[in-house]
Amino acid sequence: MRHLMSPLDLSVEELDQLLDLAGDIEKNPQKYAHACDGMKLATCFYEPSTRTRLSFEAAMLNLGGSVLGFASADSSSAAKGESVSDTIRIISCYADICAMRHPKEGAPMVASEYSHINAGDGGHQHPTQTLTDLLTIRSLKGKLDNMTIGLCGDLKFGRTVHSLINALIRYPGIRFVLISPEELKIPDYIREDVLVKNNIPFEEVTRLDDAMPKLDILYMTRVQKERFFNEE
Repeated sequence: MRHLMSPLDLSVEELDQLLDLAGDIEKNPQKYAHACDGMKLATCFYEPSTRTRLSFEAAMLNLGGSVLGFASADSSSAAKGESVSDTIRIISCYADICAMRHPKEGAPMVASEYSHINAGDGGHQHPTQTLTDLLTIRSLKGKLDNMTIGLCGDLKFGRTVHSLINALIRYPGIRFVLISPEELKIPDYIREDVLVKNNIPFEEVTRLDDAMPKLDILYMTRVQKERFFNEE
């Protein structure tokens, strides 16, 4: 089984194949109703989640599988000091696949030695959300290339933004308008190591009104208060 830690774990061809498959599942749910018969998904959520956790669980149930897990660190042995590696090692004995969200960057990498797909890695990556975002954009626009994408809100800690940028830069003709206040601008490692390094056209603005006429897609993200106000 392959791990999904970053959108870059999948080639563009694999992304397109997955999106085609997702579209077919959406149109023909009964065709896949038993695809995961006998399989178990463990959802290991060390921080709060509503949509991501329930979407994983609903997807597994819709495919005929079953779900177990925990919805907060307080309801797991992490509250007693158990390490991530020990928790995932044990849970991987009970389940075929683990979907994990953790507030600390790097925790999914530790977990990947045992069993893992990434449902949120601190302020770093959220590749499974990116798959959903790509499917939504392609459904609306019929393509994933030759567009200007506006990313607005908390671009500093918004892991969905970071993952989406990494995925979209591999499609031709993609341009970004980054819309945020100064204190929530995209981090340097995304700006320099991803956008500048790959010669991706982008501009940074502070006012949404200035960007709207240029955009094909506007992607909004909330302020990540749980990370922003705890920054050291």
